[in-house]
Amino acid sequence: MTSGNAPQEGSARATGIDGVLLLDKPSGITSNIALQRIRRLYGRAKAGHTGTLDPLATGLLPICLGEATKFSHPILTFDKTYAASMRLGLRSSTGDAEGVISKTADPSFSDDELTAAIAALTGEIEQLPPMYSAVKVNGERLYKLARKGVVAERKSRRVHIRHLEVTHRSDSDLSISVTCSKGTYIRTLAEDLGDRLGCGAYLTALRRTAIGSLRLSDALGLDELEDLPVADRIARLKPVDLLLNVLPRLSLGDADAKRLCNGLVLTDVAGSPAAEIRVYSADGRFLGLGEVDEDLSLRPKRLLSQAF
Repeated sequence: MTSGNAPQEGSARATGIDGVLLLDKPSGITSNIALQRIRRLYGRAKAGHTGTLDPLATGLLPICLGEATKFSHPILTFDKTYAASMRLGLRSSTGDAEGVISKTADPSFSDDELTAAIAALTGEIEQLPPMYSAVKVNGERLYKLARKGVVAERKSRRVHIRHLEVTHRSDSDLSISVTCSKGTYIRTLAEDLGDRLGCGAYLTALRRTAIGSLRLSDALGLDELEDLPVADRIARLKPVDLLLNVLPRLSLGDADAKRLCNGLVLTDVAGSPAAEIRVYSADGRFLGLGEVDEDLSLRPKRLLSQAF
């Protein structure tokens, strides 16, 4: 969903660039660096990413531009799917290939032991956040404490591993496919799997392949984007409401749509109390989000700047 004039790369400010970009983040850069490169490609448009990937990790990173930044919150609840590889018989101080590596035990587990370990880590499990993570303890990020050599006391978290399977196995390496709830650390999952197999493990590669119904196959790489003309980059943006498809939809006639967009409350609206609803005009234009009150009235919650 775009409007206005197309910005040129490097322009001071972009206007009218609204939509969601599905980026295939490359390895070796942070999610924030990827975001800044996207902002440059779209003329310094207002932007924000959803769901940080570590520098080592690659794959699907949705980036919201312009008005889409108002509507990114539902994605925080989406399940995520990853393809991960791990090295067996070794440990890492960070849980991945960027840490100090130490030898543990030679992998010598059977197929039955591997099957049992996978089963034990499927479903609802407890995870201890890794020290090299952005979780705060007493107001300080764990990774900052870890860099000082401090090991902080952490509380375990309950996460849901909805699907876990082995996709490749060799004498020293294991590859898995994981679909999991928000808040799951794949580095920790790799370490826990290595512990259950009695040999230790650390993560060597991680690629996010899906977030909810969003798929990596629909994403674009940075190099591909940089090779496109500006107009083609804009054309590859997804609609502003892409991340809201989990919410109920309501279409309004012109009169009610104008009232809502002017900040007025609509009465006798069908829906569930306290529920967010994505609101559209009669001709299918996305207007924004409303919220249903206890008395089934609909009040505006977050609307497009020029919704109607």
